[in-house]
Order: sequence, then C-alpha cells, then structure tokens
Amino acid sequence: MNPTSHPPGSEPVTLPAPDPATVEQLIHYGTLLFEQSELWFGHGTDNAFDEAAELVFFGAGLRHEDAADVYSQQLGSAERAAILTLFERRIAERIPAAYLTQRMWFAGHEFYVDERVLVPRSPIAELIEAQFQPWIAPEKVRRVLDVGTGSGCIAIASALALPGAHVDASDVSDDALAVTAINIAKHGVQARVRAIRSDVFDALAGERYDVIVSNPPYVGDAEMADLPAEYRHEPATGLHSGSDGLDVVRRILSAAAEHLEPHGLLIVEVGNSETALVEALPQVPFTWLAFERGGGGVFLLTAEQLESLNVR
Repeated sequence: MNPTSHPPGSEPVTLPAPDPATVEQLIHYGTLLFEQSELWFGHGTDNAFDEAAELVFFGAGLRHEDAADVYSQQLGSAERAAILTLFERRIAERIPAAYLTQRMWFAGHEFYVDERVLVPRSPIAELIEAQFQPWIAPEKVRRVLDVGTGSGCIAIASALALPGAHVDASDVSDDALAVTAINIAKHGVQARVRAIRSDVFDALAGERYDVIVSNPPYVGDAEMADLPAEYRHEPATGLHSGSDGLDVVRRILSAAAEHLEPHGLLIVEVGNSETALVEALPQVPFTWLAFERGGGGVFLLTAEQLESLNVR
C-alpha cells in the first residue's frame, strides 16, 4: 500500500506498514489508516478497529473464532499484500468492507453479499434470534413473509430460527433474488424458503402468513442526497422510497391485513424515518421495539390493529 494514499482534503498517512507483520500489528495499522481517512462505518461495524480486523482476518484466511490464538501470528508476504490491498480499496474507493469480502453475519449466520443487495445490518436479527417472542409463540409461526428480502438474510435466518416454518422471500429485483438464491443454497433451506419476484404484495394474492417482516427502502430525498460515499455502492432502489422515504411502507401498511392470519404480526424497519412516519400517520398505534444490542426504528402491528386502519 502506498503510505501516502489518502482522499482529497485529508492528511496523508505517513507511517509505513509493519514488515514483517503479525495479525495484531496489521489490525492496529488498518485502524490508524481508517481513522485518519475519516471513513464512514455503518455496514455491520461501527468503528475502525472492527472493520480493520474483519479485513485482516479475511485477507489472511483466518476465523474470528480463533482471534485470541492468532493475534500474534506472523503473516507471510502474500497475506500481507492481500490485506494491504483491501485497506487501499476500502480507503480509496470507500467500498463497505462487506463488499470487499463478499460476506456479512446476520443473526449469527454468515451470508454472501455483493453490490446487488444492501449489506445486512438490521436490528430485526435480534427479534429473529428470539423466535419473534414475546410477540408471538414460536409454535404458531408456520408461515413467514419477508418483503424486500435483498440478500435473503431475514428470510433465511427466520427459517433457521423456526425449523417448523416455511418462508417466502420476496423482492422486486431479479438481481437481489439471484443473491437470495445463493444464500438459500448456502444454508440448505431450499425445502422451506421460497424466493418470489413480487413488488410488495402484487404477486402474493391469496397468500396469508403468521408473520410478515420487512426491512424495505425508507430513505427520503433529502437524506438520500446527504448519504456518505459508502452508501453509494449499495443499490439505490434498496434505499430510496419517495420524497419522505415512506412510499413502500405505506403500501405495506395498506395491504398487510389481507395477508396476515388473525393472530399474525407485521414487523417493519423504518430506521431514521420513524419520526416522519409517526407524523404522517398519527392514527396508527405503532409499537416501537427496543433492542438490547442497539438500533431502533422498528415497529410492530397486529393483524387486528391493521384491520381497523385505512392507510393510503
């Protein structure tokens, strides 16, 4: 890596990479580079150290589970070169680490990702790990729908958490569904997870579910214009949803009741658009979920609540 490589307006990094280098030394070197380059973290990690560690472990072919045993391991020239190339691309191109490694963990499972889909990062993972408890008994969940599945992480993680459930993973993007198919095969859930091309509920007439879950596009025009460079690598259709970010959410709310069983639940992430949604639809009795590991902007509505709404 050229130690003076840096984005316009930032101070150049003057320290050379350690040579030879241990795993720990390269992680600390990457941390320094990332902090000085003022990268944006929001695609699975929230700090320079964790991002550098992921790229070092990937570049060296190591497992994070073995971290304590490999920090002092000295890396060969080929491994070191591969890692420094990853650092260089992360800085120069502002590519999220998950696209460089083509992997991300969600609800404890590893998923394949590339720039056809958003990087998995939803707090809904925590709810899936809990089998959607305490909001519904796991034994009542026989069918799940994931609207806007992207990589398929929510759908597949739900199937893995609920071995008795069948899951439909829907998306309007053929590119996204191609990635979903890769992950369905990767996790061996072909018998219980079905990828469906559907624009929200358009291809799902007559289908009913115990749980409908969605992490849809919810970024409005103003926020879209201000997104950090890292987010520009993600498909815009997975982020942008009209002037206020709520176009797709409104469509979900207006028709979800037709696709839920009487005891069913709708769970939707709207992220930073939470305030805009509450202001736009003050009549809707949203339950906003709290998460032990952080994150928010996820609401829950019951089938009974949805039946009484008139959302357009």
